Amino acid sequence: MTYKPFIALAAALTLAWPAAAVLPVGAKAPDFSTQGSLAGKNFPFTLSQALKKGPVVLYFFPAAFTPGCTIEAHDFAEATADFNKAGATVIGVTAGNVDRLNEFSATECRNKFAVALASASMIHDYDVKMAEREGLSNRTSYVIAPDGKIIYAYSAMNPRGHVTNTLDAVKAWRAKK
Repeated sequence: MTYKPFIALAAALTLAWPAAAVLPVGAKAPDFSTQGSLAGKNFPFTLSQALKKGPVVLYFFPAAFTPGCTIEAHDFAEATADFNKAGATVIGVTAGNVDRLNEFSATECRNKFAVALASASMIHDYDVKMAEREGLSNRTSYVIAPDGKIIYAYSAMNPRGHVTNTLDAVKAWRAKK
């Protein structure tokens, strides 16, 4: 008897099944400063500064130029105008290096939104460590209100759903204002 079909099924279910986000709704989002990239150009990014403009969609992704992360970046790029209309800033964060993020921001993010370096302490503080790969984050999206509180959290390795869910959360928050 072979276990390959069972292993493949388990792997597929793991990718499709949303994991519980560790930082719950209502928690204070840890502030951070990091190196960002927008349209291939470096800039400093600080969460508390971005929150002064409105809500922030902070999404962690495992690695630039991997299939799922590229899909997610394309989806966020297509929805950037909708996020902007709702007054939200989108930033993707991942472990890696600035040169790779500069290229990723221009090609896969299509110059529409910023990506930035996720330090080991950020990955720890947001509790998004990928169990399978040391030093990488899992795929988790947060919506953070201007007061620094998390208003939405979603973890799932499948990139589908992150954009729609976070945009819906921003719109719902905006409707309450």
